Amino acid sequence: MSIELRVPQLPESVSDATILSWHKQPGETVNQDETLVDLETDKVVLEVPAPESGTLTVIHFKEGETVQADDLLGVLEAGAGTGAAAPQAQPQASAAAESEPPPLSPAVRRLVKESGIDPQTLKGSGKHGRIVKSDVEAAIAARETRSTSAPRAQPAPPSTPSTAVAGDRVEERVPMTRLRKRVAERLVEAQQTAAMLTTFNEVNLQAVSELRVRYRDEFEKRHNVRLGFMSFFVKASVEALKQYPIINATVDGDDILYHGYFDIGIAVSSPRGLVVPIMRDADQLSFAAIEQRIKDFGNKAKDGSLSYDDLTGGTFSITNGGVFGSMLSTPILNPPQSAILGMHSIQQRPVAEKGEIVIRPVMYLALTYDHRIIDGRDAVQFLVTIKQLLEDPSRLLLEI
Repeated sequence: MSIELRVPQLPESVSDATILSWHKQPGETVNQDETLVDLETDKVVLEVPAPESGTLTVIHFKEGETVQADDLLGVLEAGAGTGAAAPQAQPQASAAAESEPPPLSPAVRRLVKESGIDPQTLKGSGKHGRIVKSDVEAAIAARETRSTSAPRAQPAPPSTPSTAVAGDRVEERVPMTRLRKRVAERLVEAQQTAAMLTTFNEVNLQAVSELRVRYRDEFEKRHNVRLGFMSFFVKASVEALKQYPIINATVDGDDILYHGYFDIGIAVSSPRGLVVPIMRDADQLSFAAIEQRIKDFGNKAKDGSLSYDDLTGGTFSITNGGVFGSMLSTPILNPPQSAILGMHSIQQRPVAEKGEIVIRPVMYLALTYDHRIIDGRDAVQFLVTIKQLLEDPSRLLLEI
């Protein structure tokens, strides 16, 4: 029986997708629920599984081509070839199935394909022996180390077209991923449609640091998650948004839309680029729940399993350039949001306290906001409120 393989229903506001990679070619057998093809959208990678076991007979779209919902991707002949193997080959197939490692995530598959690393040679360090991105990166580093000690060989042809200019001066042309193109579009949109302005302040994190040191071990033991700085910043942001609701609002035509909820976007770096998963109803979450959500976002971003729902919506965003060493920056709005908080690296700096110079952990904060609806006074006082809440964390518990 022939089964048509069609593009699944795409997430709302996504009009098309790109064929990222086929995992089977015509003539190859496939098991039920095994991933046949990855589709890349503006935000996420969608996996299309086989509805039944059989043989892939026809492919209608090649890698890199654009498809829309319900387009015919290919044809699967159900049951074909499942019993065609010689009897003596059955034990080998069974042994292979027993030893077959867990399937690779889309991000890992893409890295394996680009690097030319054979996943069969890797030992997975993830759960149940799953190969994760760091396993592939370690193999790439080991290969490069070996190559430096060996005689220089002619490099293999790159997977994408390149142009030699002169001698070793090589140029390589690589098409943008859909995510990178979408990020570029949204950044330009933000620059062109919003009146962006940034205000700065600094925060003394001595009190937060002491709290983390005092309760870190007990917190992790009880909640099975590390107590980081981000939960304090999320909590402080939510309390400040309650006091200055215009920061949590958006422009809707000629209207201002005030949101009575607090969906906080947390900027996360992924193998495919910057993504901003949404922490919904952050005002209802405990410190432990916030830290767990952030941990889950990081893991999902790393293995490419963020869903479209994870990335949709949001009323306010937080980005932490400090993890990369940034001292100060002016973050760009994430439309249609009207404000974004930029965190930076923590540095030991001299601070005047009670007439004395002391060394304290200090972070520069930046708030970029849409000046069309947010006045400078509200933006400055909002950032000052975050500063006050972090310098005296007990205010977070009392909500003052």
